[in-house]
Amino acid sequence: MSLTSVYIHIVFRTKAGVPALELDASEKLYRYIWGIVKKSGSALLRINGMEDHLHLLVRLSASISIAELVRDVKANSSRWLKASKAEFPLFSGWATEYAVFSCSEREKSAVFNYVKNQREHHKRVSFAEEVKALFEEYAEEIPYFLKS
Repeated sequence: MSLTSVYIHIVFRTKAGVPALELDASEKLYRYIWGIVKKSGSALLRINGMEDHLHLLVRLSASISIAELVRDVKANSSRWLKASKAEFPLFSGWATEYAVFSCSEREKSAVFNYVKNQREHHKRVSFAEEVKALFEEYAEEIPYFLKS
């Protein structure tokens, strides 16, 4: 039997950063995404976000690639959100880009709490500042991610 222990922190935003994710209805969206991740064989450990973006902490299954998981989450949740126009009237889709950061078993609880506390975090820090800090932490250039 193979053992995999791969934890990833996924961040993606709405198309053009439109504040389209109604926070009052977000639990329904989170439950839906939980089902998508579970169907992939992966485990959604924590999800949270703001009106314009989401964070997911996932234990990735060995049977799916990161790109496949993100594609499935974005495509299926996009269809669901568009069908839920009454609760998410401004949603027109997800931005093409996304960011994925790996985390170790030791870092997992810190990332879990970071995702859990998103709403409190964004009282002090904008999405652009958050992305900049994440990319700097991982020694990456800040790319196109904020532009679309």
